[in-house]
Amino acid sequence: MIARVRGNDYTVLDPPALGAWTPSLRVSVVVPAHNGQHKLDLALAALAGQTYPEELLEVVVVDNGSSPALRLPPIRPAATRLIVCDTPGRADARNAGLAVATGDVVHWLDSDVVADRHEVEAHMRWHHLAPYLVVTSYLRFTTAAPPAPEAVAGGKDLAELFEPAEPHEWLVDLVQRTDGLTRAPSRAFSLHVGGATSVNRRLIDAAGPMDVDLVLGQDTEMGYRLAQAGAVFVPEPLAVGYHLGPSMRMRDKERIDRVSQALIGDRVPHYRWLRGHPTRQWKVPYLDVVVEAGGYDETRATVDAVLAGTVPDVSVLLDGPWDALTPERRAPLTDPRLDLTLLRGHYAHDTRVRLTSGEAERLAPYRLRLPAGWVPGEDTLARLLDLAVDGDHGLVSVLLDEAPDGVTTARLERRSAFARAALVGGADSEGAVDDLVDEVYGTLWIDGETLGFLPASEATPVKGRRMTYRARLDAEAEIAKLTKEAERLRGQVTKWREEAGRWRKSAVDLRREVGGLRKEVATLKTSRLRTVMKRISPKRTTPPKPANDQQTDL
Repeated sequence: MIARVRGNDYTVLDPPALGAWTPSLRVSVVVPAHNGQHKLDLALAALAGQTYPEELLEVVVVDNGSSPALRLPPIRPAATRLIVCDTPGRADARNAGLAVATGDVVHWLDSDVVADRHEVEAHMRWHHLAPYLVVTSYLRFTTAAPPAPEAVAGGKDLAELFEPAEPHEWLVDLVQRTDGLTRAPSRAFSLHVGGATSVNRRLIDAAGPMDVDLVLGQDTEMGYRLAQAGAVFVPEPLAVGYHLGPSMRMRDKERIDRVSQALIGDRVPHYRWLRGHPTRQWKVPYLDVVVEAGGYDETRATVDAVLAGTVPDVSVLLDGPWDALTPERRAPLTDPRLDLTLLRGHYAHDTRVRLTSGEAERLAPYRLRLPAGWVPGEDTLARLLDLAVDGDHGLVSVLLDEAPDGVTTARLERRSAFARAALVGGADSEGAVDDLVDEVYGTLWIDGETLGFLPASEATPVKGRRMTYRARLDAEAEIAKLTKEAERLRGQVTKWREEAGRWRKSAVDLRREVGGLRKEVATLKTSRLRTVMKRISPKRTTPPKPANDQQTDL
């Protein structure tokens, strides 16, 4: 039985110790090269000294327009051949090498990377455990003077030959932030870098070769497609390679990012920050919604609600027998397939809707199977996606209705989870496949009403653009009215404040006047009191006589 990894938690696998196992798989090391003969000599010398069995190792060097033409040096693996790819571009060169490679595993290796003697073995011990792994080396970037090829092939410690060397900081940081990528199954594909990565050939056949239409970012884009094919990504610290000099991205990061992000955003939906535009459509959508065409009214209610929700990065696959549809010309109202004809005419020119017949192969990471006649609310799809993404679920099943004859459900499927289930299982029924998806990713059931799904008969019709425009005008008019009223109230408040100021000033003056009057009254009282006292108190010229009429001796 094929080993089963949940999400990207490859730690459930137990690779053998270096040198303590017996390999059986063949590996093809594909080395695209443009000029740099001495660097190629070092890379091939390092491959000649690998601990992986020589009879299981082949090397394909692709000369991508070098001048002068490259040659094979004397120190190289026995099964090494040189081919020429005249079409410029690393993607074309790698595809040319891929076309002639015969190994069970393909190991991409840049011509300026010198691999440690255990590098290939460290990769291959993983590939013997499961057929869906992508393994990446830890690169170190060196500015040391290049040694002779003989020193590299002689088994010396490369750390001594290539010091000083700096680690691949981006890769190390990514691995540390995600517990070795075990906590980031949706982003693990970023590990696929062409400098030193190995991929099972079965995965490459499922995902397809490198995209030659891209100027830069081909490794990342292929990593995304490998993920959708069911890959598990493994960073291997025992596999070490020394990159001769800084990488192109290190030399010119801002310009590299500008070019690659302009193109990657159209092809890699998981890079959400590159898709900030609210209405743009992309080559690879984030969500495909599969709707089986039924009655015109209920199907239209479903499709229109999907397109009007808060997830703009969505497309609809409207499934029906479109190629076999022949409209009735003489009596169209009696045509038994009139509703299908109406649906085809209604959506034929909407770029967000594709008329499909049977299962359509798409690269969208999520696919929702939604029965016609069920209408999602404005935020329903966003909430449903959050459940799948935050919980790393491979399948979210939505219970829409229960009846004596069965249940009606919608299904949000993670494409990579179902691809993984197909790789490890061989199940031939939907229930068995769902069980495998539960094993390799996890599944969840939820009630449709909780998310906002309603039957078309109970849902509010989606407003059209004109109605939305009128609603916006009404809202703007209401805002203008409220703004005018607010200005009036501000004016009234200003008037009240001015009057209050005058009142405060009058109160101050009144207090001063009252204070003055009080002083005058007090003075007047004192003066009049003195006058009265003088009138009622006669002057005394002799001392008063003692009360006992006796003389007092002095």
